[in-house]
Amino acid sequence: MFILFKIFHDIAFFSWDLGLTFVNLVLPNRPVGKVTPEGHPGYGGKWPEYIPPKEGDSRCSCPALNAMANHGILPRDGKNIQFKEMGRLIRTTYNFSSSFCYFVPHYAAEKVVKKDYNNDTFNLDELDHHNGIEHDASLCREDSALCPDQSKPHVEYITQLLAHATGKDKDGNPLLTMKDLAKYSSKRRADARSYNKKFTLGFIHRMFGSSNSSTMLTIFGGRVKDLETVLLEERLPENWESRVRGKMGLTFAAFNLTVTPVELMISEKKYLKEKAAKEANKDD
Repeated sequence: MFILFKIFHDIAFFSWDLGLTFVNLVLPNRPVGKVTPEGHPGYGGKWPEYIPPKEGDSRCSCPALNAMANHGILPRDGKNIQFKEMGRLIRTTYNFSSSFCYFVPHYAAEKVVKKDYNNDTFNLDELDHHNGIEHDASLCREDSALCPDQSKPHVEYITQLLAHATGKDKDGNPLLTMKDLAKYSSKRRADARSYNKKFTLGFIHRMFGSSNSSTMLTIFGGRVKDLETVLLEERLPENWESRVRGKMGLTFAAFNLTVTPVELMISEKKYLKEKAAKEANKDD
């Protein structure tokens, strides 16, 4: 009976998501400056006051969720959050679609924290069960085997990531591209595998890693200046709004049009080969 329900649930979800994807193709985009809905935090680029977390506050390995708590969009202490409410607030803050904002909190409730999506609450740090959503070879956190507290950014990794940017916008500002993120992901996976004796990274967590890259490319447009603020300070820049302007928001289907290419371009073998060649050239 449960399996039958799961099949119908998944069919309904993907039909809903594809429907929203189609609507985005036929309706005009949201105007620049009005991506965040009126009456919600961030409308017109005016975000609530940023207050860094204090001792005892709950934070997790996701900079985007931490930023929402730091601005008071989620509870500032990061505690007693309703799954449905988190989804609604992610939608208005980052312009993910309603289908996406159902899927992610539902997955977190069911698969990660083992709680009831409709009735229970959670703290942000509960999302960091290792190999739930949190995973090894993160682009902005050390592996949990080396740093159990996943709430704080790892500055060295983030600085290296942003330094990989090779793209430029029309004004000449640096942008991260798919190739940049795939190249740095290759480095992080190979390096982490070499020094973390407990390293694991199965298929689902490789896809989670590339999903984080996709968020940087879509919601944040790959813009290094914005990502520097979001990843290092876990703060939303002044006058910032989501770079996704689709009327229905970023759907799961559209999101995966970025996730999959990034993942396919990642190659630890290529990174290690290039690294060995550079070291050989130094020795000559």
